[in-house]
Amino acid sequence: MSQILTDRDAIRQWVIARGGHPVLMDVPDGSKTRTVLQLAFGQDIINSDANDGPDRVGGFQLVSWEEWFSALEYGDLALMVSDDPSGGNEAEYSFVERD
Repeated sequence: MSQILTDRDAIRQWVIARGGHPVLMDVPDGSKTRTVLQLAFGQDIINSDANDGPDRVGGFQLVSWEEWFSALEYGDLALMVSDDPSGGNEAEYSFVERD
């Protein structure tokens, strides 16, 4: 079973409970730039080498929740997640259009 989350607090709680972080990547899309949303899980080792540069995960950049939510809402998206009370697999999520 799954549930669709649109409430900022509910989304943040779901992600944080699974050790996740908000990430974004801007990619060229024709003559403009498109923002790709993602969630990164288990990234406690980022910057473990004490570098002071921006945190990046496979081309994605760790961002603030505010910036991530702005992109989510700009794209008129919601987060569909597993409603398994045991937590389930953190990879069990997708972005869907808001109704």
